[in-house]
Amino acid sequence: MINHIENEYAKFWIEKDILYFVYKNGISIDQSVAMRVVEDRLLLQKGQEFLILCDMRGVKSVSKSARNYLAIEGSTLIKAVALLVNNPLTNTISGFYVKTSNPAITTQIFTEEYGALNFLNNHISK
Repeated sequence: MINHIENEYAKFWIEKDILYFVYKNGISIDQSVAMRVVEDRLLLQKGQEFLILCDMRGVKSVSKSARNYLAIEGSTLIKAVALLVNNPLTNTISGFYVKTSNPAITTQIFTEEYGALNFLNNHISK
């Protein structure tokens, strides 16, 4: 049984009904990277919906086509997403994604993991 996946772009694991998704340091996300991470995430999920904690702290850029892909096709089997950021760059990238790509699922941005987990835990019963 697969309980974690790691590729050259990110690592994923499931813990207490939350799927943790951590991009590796210095990653630039284009559409091919977005497609690969979504493919691996769906493999790990095995058809089940999950809440996602997506750690964006290592991301240095995201292309428009990747943002659009993640907002639509990349929202498959996701209940809600907490984006974890730690600097003005990742905050700007994430904010731009939320405002312009209009993801199909509830998405919020956090600078602290504690706040992100509280947000996701409030969605567990929904």
